[in-house]
Amino acid sequence: MENITLAHGNGGRLMEQLINDVFLNYFDNEILYQKNDSAILSEIEGEPVISTDSFVVNPIFFPGGDIGKLAICGTINDLAVSKATPLYISAGFILEEGFPIKHLKRVVRSMANAAQKANVKIVTGDTKVVEKGKGDKIYINTTGFGSIKEEINKDDDIKKGDKVIINGTIGEHGLTILTERKEMSFKTSIKSDCCILSNFIRKVLNRTEGIKFMRDPTRGGIATVLNEICDRYDVGININEEDIPFQKEVKSLCKMMGLDPLYLANEGKVILIVDEEKSEKIVEIMQFFEKGKQACIIGSINQSEEGQVCMKTKIGGKRIINKLIGNNLPRIC
Repeated sequence: MENITLAHGNGGRLMEQLINDVFLNYFDNEILYQKNDSAILSEIEGEPVISTDSFVVNPIFFPGGDIGKLAICGTINDLAVSKATPLYISAGFILEEGFPIKHLKRVVRSMANAAQKANVKIVTGDTKVVEKGKGDKIYINTTGFGSIKEEINKDDDIKKGDKVIINGTIGEHGLTILTERKEMSFKTSIKSDCCILSNFIRKVLNRTEGIKFMRDPTRGGIATVLNEICDRYDVGININEEDIPFQKEVKSLCKMMGLDPLYLANEGKVILIVDEEKSEKIVEIMQFFEKGKQACIIGSINQSEEGQVCMKTKIGGKRIINKLIGNNLPRIC
């Protein structure tokens, strides 16, 4: 059988075959092989951390990744920016009748590869099938479990002068999805930055102090994260346009299409708020690793313009970076 049928979701023989041939085959760990309705885990040492997310990206395959890789990377990164070590993931699938099984295998294989790179086990899951036309190929929900073993810095001491750091260029994921969806008549070399950040973040945390806040700027881009910081801590943020790293192709394509890269989604980037005195050292440490080679300071915290993100433009002007209004790019993750 080449395509998903409604019978693959009815709990019978075809569903058992799907579980054995696809999910158990690729995810392959002793906890999953228990085949219980829930995963029985060993005691988690430290403070438990949990994060859940759903992925509905269109198209499901794109340069740099697919919906499976995106689901694992997104959930692991959400744990990592909370300073947690990711340990386990649950995965729920909603499949549309007629979805090719070979595409499902490709997605599941991507999930398995990403989880393995992060030393994370996919330990439980669920599969449902909806009638043709009632879904859109495949939706995935993932819930991640991790732990914080050491005492972490509280981020309620964010103060004036603290620096804003990003680990690399922005906008690649959102622009990749848009260009693939629009089937542009021209070719680009842009691909999604979708990747696992947990190992990189852990290495940086082990080598430095002074990191007060971390967030991965996915939907809504860095503009949304910076505005959330302003709201949460009742501060303002100044950023410098010249300091924000872009790929040249991203910048020129955004200009041509009338897009603001500050609002484009990223899937392999992290924004940090760090102590001013330790900021240069933190950047230096980040640049030592592949995922931080382009790390840089892009701005600072201020308290004179509470609640605003203000960007100094290249020509010396001032631009207020407001919250996203309306749909920038639908279904990008």
